[in-house]
Amino acid sequence: MTMERLTGRRALVTGAASGIGRATALRLASEGASVFCADIDALGAEQTAKAIDASGGKAKSGAIDVADLGSCEEGVERAAGSLDGLDLLANIAGILRPGHTLEQDASVFDLTISINLTGTFNMCRSALPKLLEGGGAIVNMASAAALQGVPYNAAYCASKAGVVGLTRSLASEYARREIRVNCICPGGVMTPMTQSGFPVEAPDANLMARIAPQMPKIGKPEDIAALVAYLASDEAGYMTGSAITIDGGQLA
Repeated sequence: MTMERLTGRRALVTGAASGIGRATALRLASEGASVFCADIDALGAEQTAKAIDASGGKAKSGAIDVADLGSCEEGVERAAGSLDGLDLLANIAGILRPGHTLEQDASVFDLTISINLTGTFNMCRSALPKLLEGGGAIVNMASAAALQGVPYNAAYCASKAGVVGLTRSLASEYARREIRVNCICPGGVMTPMTQSGFPVEAPDANLMARIAPQMPKIGKPEDIAALVAYLASDEAGYMTGSAITIDGGQLA
């Protein structure tokens, strides 16, 4: 069934070069949104935009480094300029750097926070003035790791728990100004980021078993993109401040 819940909407998607970000950009466009595909990987973002154009959608692209507030502000201006405004922001950009906490350099923690948490804040802060012009929605990407202790991922868990807190704070602050802010907490999803390997020496199998999904499959980027599209649509018009798990039963 073809849905057109987002016809006429203008969306900015970060992390759009691959994985959940790319799937999200494609899904929003398939439902009628005009999409600005953003990523630090400008070529990858451009390829996603071209895929949208080839399928009959409307897309532009550009580079944004979410860890840099100036880059975010400039990127939002470019996106709003090319789309003639902004209605939706999907913050998908993120990194995952697992490792034994005692052996991992502290710079990995700083980098993870700067992209996953500060980057989400930077994009929200930059986009809010545009969204406030006519109301809109923000969908942030948290993780099941925000709600469960995931071994060998202290930085990632901390960053994603912060995204949940940030989401709820913004939702409360802007609810009366017609801005909805929600976040998604995926479990394991088959993306280039998660499938690039698990560089942790001698992980404890019992600890790893705790974070396995109960369903006999792993999630796909398209599964998460479908939920982003719902939260961005008017069908979720009474939802704000929610942190929604989609994890194959990992937290059940």
